[in-house]
Amino acid sequence: MAIFKKGDNWYIDYYVKGKRKRKKVSSSKKLAEQVLMDVHVKIAKEEYLGVYSDRKIVFEDFTKEYLDYSRANKEPSSYKRDCLSISTMKKTFEGHFLFEITPQMIEKYKAERLKSVSPATVNRELSCLKHMYTKAVEWKVVTASPLKGVKLFKEPPGRLRYLSAQDVEILLKACSNHLKPIVVMALNTGMRKSEILNLKWSQVDLKNRKLSVIKTKNNEVRVIPINETLSKELHILSKNVKSQFVFSDEFGTPFGDIKKGFAAALRRAKIEDFRFHDLRHTFGSHMVMSGVDLRTVQQIMGHKDIKMTMRYSHLSPEYVQDAISRLDSVWTLFGHQTKSENLKPRTTH
Repeated sequence: MAIFKKGDNWYIDYYVKGKRKRKKVSSSKKLAEQVLMDVHVKIAKEEYLGVYSDRKIVFEDFTKEYLDYSRANKEPSSYKRDCLSISTMKKTFEGHFLFEITPQMIEKYKAERLKSVSPATVNRELSCLKHMYTKAVEWKVVTASPLKGVKLFKEPPGRLRYLSAQDVEILLKACSNHLKPIVVMALNTGMRKSEILNLKWSQVDLKNRKLSVIKTKNNEVRVIPINETLSKELHILSKNVKSQFVFSDEFGTPFGDIKKGFAAALRRAKIEDFRFHDLRHTFGSHMVMSGVDLRTVQQIMGHKDIKMTMRYSHLSPEYVQDAISRLDSVWTLFGHQTKSENLKPRTTH
């Protein structure tokens, strides 16, 4: 490390991880020496103590780095959600260095957003921001996250709208020819819309009656059995395959979305307040009401957390009764201890 003069200005000359750096400081030699000393201390802290200083990078610039990470490591739906969240947050935090954003600023953002959107929406945005700062700390862009003490809003229980068997029959009759097999698959597998529309014939094993749902982020595979109802629909479709995708138009192009067609079917069936995702809830609800245990439902539906599946438990009084009844077998093992004649009062001395 050294200082040198060029013209009327003093420069500092130093190395960072083997790379030479030269920067102009000022016309003051004393100031140049002080700046060089500060640089030396900063480099020493980072190299030998692992102590890093906050980098001067503004919010909107770092979000580009984070979204690159999100695109490469998250599900397409999660990446899309991150893009929407960051687009909204930019309006508040744009122009600020990452290290300048404080918990107070985030609390103010929470309060303002709550005036126009639901607590759940605000929580999704804060979760995105929290993970972004986690990465910023991991990548040594900032030394700490301002979200450490920021709490999410309490959310009401998740929506659980499902159709009765009679309504299912009415809906299927109202579906167009291309929509009906898609709805049948949703009702008989609990698959998400994106999983259904992206399903390929290579994932369908009609002989052994099973589907393989591949999670794009980590290539995890979820195997779902094919029942007789779905098997009939798939055999019909397999006779006229025009694409690698199970559901495609007459030209072999996979359906991009079915929102309009599904909405039209709902109108014809006179079913209100119902979304395509509610077909997944219909599947889960009827599985539980049919007596299928919650762990099996969790496995088939691909819930990471059993809490997601537990929302259906109230639909099965038998499930709770069965859980309590299992104690009978335990007490039977110790029946000789529970007989009234063995329940003698304890004597004290």
